[in-house]
Amino acid sequence: MSIIFFKYQSTGNDFVLIDNRKGNFPDKDNALTHKLCDRKFGIGADGLILLETSKIADFTMQYYNADGSPGSFCGNGSRAIVSFAKFLGIIESSSSFEAYDGLHEALISGNIIQVKMADVQNGRQILNGTFIDTGSPHYVEFVENLDKIDVVQQGRAVRNSVEFEPNGSNINYVEKVGPDKLKVRTYERGVENETLSCGTGVTASAIAAITAGMGKSINISTLGGDLKVSFEQNDNGYHNIWLEGPTEMVFSGEIEI
Repeated sequence: MSIIFFKYQSTGNDFVLIDNRKGNFPDKDNALTHKLCDRKFGIGADGLILLETSKIADFTMQYYNADGSPGSFCGNGSRAIVSFAKFLGIIESSSSFEAYDGLHEALISGNIIQVKMADVQNGRQILNGTFIDTGSPHYVEFVENLDKIDVVQQGRAVRNSVEFEPNGSNINYVEKVGPDKLKVRTYERGVENETLSCGTGVTASAIAAITAGMGKSINISTLGGDLKVSFEQNDNGYHNIWLEGPTEMVFSGEIEI
């Protein structure tokens, strides 16, 4: 059997997207998902996303890590699938969709996609940083000289620390580079490597920056490009959180599975 796929990237975070509204893709075959995401033997991606039907929204987003395991919410992936849904003619300038952590809203303006994230509870201090769940678990640590950090070596060690058992955590190293600007580098679990950008990671980093005296609208530079996170705060945590940035289709094709 062959499938038609689409390759998207959101600030360097890349994904294989498949229109699975007919339910033909074997989504329980983790080895197949892993192979499709493999950069030498497959299409190559940080994750695979299925667009499926929904009874309460425009569509459903099913996300899988590059290692084939079912994933949690992916911020950059959500921006990619919103763009994909527009390409398929499912939506126009706005959308609602289902994901791992519930319903989300989205706005589209050209190649700029804004996604409303789920509400976030206050983070907790752990190790040398802050742990925050933004739909996926994230550890955020503020550092100096971010460019000199060995994100893969250090991130892998922290990702597997006992504090994050049993499932581990994504690891973000963050540097404050201006009054409303951060630089962020992320080690992603499931990918088990540094990625060029992570939407839930930059969201967690922006929220953690409150403790660094920053405001509630943060511009964020990643290795793959620039993003923006805005939010509101109350005693229970954070709400009205929006992740904004560019996304684009890279190519499409057909592959035997």
